[in-house]
Parts: sequence; C-alpha cells; structure tokens
Amino acid sequence: MSYRFMRMLVFFDLPTESAEDRRNYAAFRKLLIKNGFLMMQESVYCKLLMNQTAGENVAAILRKRRPPKGIVQLLTITEKQFARMEFLTGELHSEVIDTDERMVVI
Repeated sequence: MSYRFMRMLVFFDLPTESAEDRRNYAAFRKLLIKNGFLMMQESVYCKLLMNQTAGENVAAILRKRRPPKGIVQLLTITEKQFARMEFLTGELHSEVIDTDERMVVI
C-alpha cells in the first residue's frame, strides 16, 4: 500500500454569545481533539492523514457533527505543501510529536 501523507486544516469561527452557542463551540472543539486534530492557532486545527481516503472519512465525521451556527472550513493539502509553510512572525513551538516518520527516538 502506498501512502501519500496529507494534512487537513480546519478553520472555524463559531458564535459564543449564548450558553447553547458555547456548548456547541466546546463540543465541536472536543470532537476535533478526539479525532486527532492539533491546535495550530486559536480556531485553526490540523491533522496528519495517511491518504485522501482517510481525509474523506474525517471530513464525513465533521460534516455529520458540524455546529448549527457559524463558519467551519476544511482544507486538505499534501504534507509537502504543509512543510513549505512560512512563519512571518513567531516560530513553531510544539511539545507534541507531530511527524510522519515511522520511528521516533526520544
């Protein structure tokens, strides 16, 4: 089986004005974390995928459980495109091992 690593980015802007809105926001954020997404910035999460088929499965889960209000956007790109991301201000700080390597030596 051949692997073509991909990244799925989720961008969302959800209302938090009422108690119900805050519950929906928290439930959606917990759904992302439960499904292996890592926070890149506030309201921007990403997940490493093995291939496009895996991405379609994750997207189906998010479509099924999307919040009723607000904006949620998905963008799937290759790992090579993701690696070309340029930091204009700041730098990557992560305590999470987020790599496609098969063996990680700690």
